[in-house]
Amino acid sequence: MKERPILMNGAMVRAVLDGSKTQTRRAMKTQLVYGDVCGMFRSWYLPNKANTGGTLYPNGKDAILATCPHGQPGDRLWVRETFSDVYGAGGDEDRRKKEVMYRANGETDPYVIGGRWTPSIHMPRWACRILLEIVSVRVERLNNCSETDALAEGVAIDRAGGHFIDGTTGRHASPVGSSAVEAFKSLWESINGTGSWAANTWVWVIEFKRVAT
Repeated sequence: MKERPILMNGAMVRAVLDGSKTQTRRAMKTQLVYGDVCGMFRSWYLPNKANTGGTLYPNGKDAILATCPHGQPGDRLWVRETFSDVYGAGGDEDRRKKEVMYRANGETDPYVIGGRWTPSIHMPRWACRILLEIVSVRVERLNNCSETDALAEGVAIDRAGGHFIDGTTGRHASPVGSSAVEAFKSLWESINGTGSWAANTWVWVIEFKRVAT
């Protein structure tokens, strides 16, 4: 079993904490291709930097799963999130004890008690409060995300009958009667840029369960 860090924004953290998020999609840095390799035969492959060939997967695209940079079933992911390492605000003894605050909780500004927010990328392992165990890994096109998958990404049903998920830059809501996928699409584009959904890239789909830290 291996442990690896994974970045999550506030919306993702809150969805994991409330139990609604059990999947995460991450774009593959090198996109999987099916086509002619060096002009000789057709196969699944990952192009090299020079785009003159690459790593072949003649037994099908599922063979690439062993290369997933996020790990394999049974491995663990520790979540990096925006945090603050501050000193306690009580008596002298408390002030000597360091505390950790998490921005996803909507807690008091740490500047009030002598701290500052630290970007998630800089979170050390000891400050982590969320540990996940990988249940399954697969590769698919982004647009293959189903209604069930979108809900597993943390999308919720609103009272009016639409769907929503709260992102870092605001709420991503779908119209009444529309799909959970529409809300997830809005969130995805807020993170990855306009047109990123239409690009329909290959993504790693990581299914996980939360375990004790």
